[in-house]
Amino acid sequence: MMDKLIITAALSGAGTFKQNNPNVPYTPEEFADEAEKSYKAGAAMVHIHARNENGFATHEISRIKETHDAIKERVPNLIVNLTSAVGPGATPEQRIEQIVAIKPEMASLNTNSMNYAAADRKTGNVMYEFIFTNTFAMLKEFGETMRDNGVKPEMEIYDIGGLDNFLLIKKQGIFTEPYNLNFVWGTAGGQAFRPDTFVAIKNSLPGNTVFTTCGVGRDQFPAGIQSSILGGHIRVGLEDNTKMPNGELAKGSYEQVEWAATVARSIGREPATPDEAREIMGLGK
Repeated sequence: MMDKLIITAALSGAGTFKQNNPNVPYTPEEFADEAEKSYKAGAAMVHIHARNENGFATHEISRIKETHDAIKERVPNLIVNLTSAVGPGATPEQRIEQIVAIKPEMASLNTNSMNYAAADRKTGNVMYEFIFTNTFAMLKEFGETMRDNGVKPEMEIYDIGGLDNFLLIKKQGIFTEPYNLNFVWGTAGGQAFRPDTFVAIKNSLPGNTVFTTCGVGRDQFPAGIQSSILGGHIRVGLEDNTKMPNGELAKGSYEQVEWAATVARSIGREPATPDEAREIMGLGK
């Protein structure tokens, strides 16, 4: 399985909208369409933040379940990874209760509290910001809740401090191997993509760890390439970046999946099927 590369399509986060790219999905039907196209392009997993009718991220369990189920009905074998971040303003209870209610195969688990902002990279102006709260208590409680409900956590690593937080809490025996970590680059408040930092984090991982990576905006493509070279996996999608490497708007997350599949094959790795991804990531263990 070492030659297999897991491609995740993050279909829609909390901060990209149709005015950024008209192909950002809002409705359950749109999510299902994008998930199916991404699967056919080579994705083994999709990561989702469900949206309400106005396009804003929602913590409403019925809407999240409707979106999750629409994807599973369209592509039954596809892995669905739900966010436990949800979006700005969600309480810790709202963030975890939807995971308990829906019990996806995998869910994100954030590892550190941090500034989080929408910012203009050219001018440095911050348009919107909030404190993204992820305390040690939440890391422990969310991890235990996911374990007790058969949900495999994907640890979101926004900087090397987040990795150290995970390494500390994992000593309590909450998490099962293999550990799954996602290195996140380019958020305003997190770390910018730097190849040497990537190597430092990768070299600090515990044994039996599966890692993938995602990058916001232009960080998406170089981060994915480096991850694939170092034996990791790639996350793409309109949550993180609405464009292609040539600067044109992506036709959908699936077009970025096609790019990731090309990267994988260029270095002799084949995109993993959902069942191969389940074996690699230890889903159900």
